[in-house]
Amino acid sequence: MRSLWPFLFGVIVGVGASLLSSKRGLSSSGRRSALIDEDPHLSSGPYIVAIGGGTGLSSFLVGLKSFTKNITAIVTVTDEGGSSGRLTRDWGLLPPGDIRNCIVALSENDDDFKKIMDFRFDKGDLSGHSLGNLVLLAATEVYGDFMIAVERVNRLLSMRGRVLPISSETMVLFAEASDGEMLRGELAISSRGKDLRNIWLEPKGIKPVNEAIHSLLNADVIVLGPGSLFTSVIPNLLVDDFREKLYNTTIPVIYIANLMTQPGETEGMSTLDHLDWLDKIVGRLPDFVVVNDQRIPDELLDRYTADGAVPLGLDEEEETSLSKRGCGVIRGNFLRISSVNGSTVVRHDGRRVSEAILSFLGSDLR
Repeated sequence: MRSLWPFLFGVIVGVGASLLSSKRGLSSSGRRSALIDEDPHLSSGPYIVAIGGGTGLSSFLVGLKSFTKNITAIVTVTDEGGSSGRLTRDWGLLPPGDIRNCIVALSENDDDFKKIMDFRFDKGDLSGHSLGNLVLLAATEVYGDFMIAVERVNRLLSMRGRVLPISSETMVLFAEASDGEMLRGELAISSRGKDLRNIWLEPKGIKPVNEAIHSLLNADVIVLGPGSLFTSVIPNLLVDDFREKLYNTTIPVIYIANLMTQPGETEGMSTLDHLDWLDKIVGRLPDFVVVNDQRIPDELLDRYTADGAVPLGLDEEEETSLSKRGCGVIRGNFLRISSVNGSTVVRHDGRRVSEAILSFLGSDLR
């Protein structure tokens, strides 16, 4: 069966090349499509390092690539659910799902490529696997190393930036609940987030990839999130050398607060609670936090509330408290209503968030 992976990888590379070629050709209106490579303003844009995982980070990246090509997304590799978990158990592959999402988000291609990479098989041995995850598995089998595989896929897809795993080492997320119970893995932790007392990675001494450290040293802005606090953002910050560099950096660090709490993981927590956890893990607060002020439509809000999720905001007293601790607030209307698998959901508007961050830091976006 392993002999099929180089073939699969070759097929997908061909499909990707075909899509890129069509993107570079004529659009449906008969005019030549504009490539980001042809815009010198984007090529000389600020160098942004975005840290996290899941759908939150990829939503931000989709908007960010409109302003700069100089993006490095550093992604957690502790996912244990779904296709990623199966590939980890069956093949020893680092979880590819969050990396796939970010690769697709930074691709120069349109939604057609996303549809292909996110396609999930529903029959036979491949049932439940996304094609993008299998591409990363095939690339790892071809090149013999997950990190090299991710870098090659980055290059093949002519992305507007690059995606890096936080580490090339296998790691497991552990936590201790307030009642003393030890929790192993993302799935267990995501159901007890509000009760956590401590969180860590095993084995001890996990090393970040060199490129992740290098990106921190050369960034203009470092962005945390958006994404699940304990299972997308914090796992990256638990890697010792990486956390130390983040603690000591003089580069602006910005945290994008989630739009809503997550049932189980952050249920009952406030924006301040999220920031307190970042302070506890890194040893410092971010320099700024991005907070959404846009109201969620009542019908949609009612559905989220029924599931145990409530909007995350920040009142005047909380903002004053943060200011005294050295953390500024960037407010705005950052909500986007999307349809995912036939269901209406709230997401960050990545473009508006990016514009607010870069404008606030004095970048010329015009």
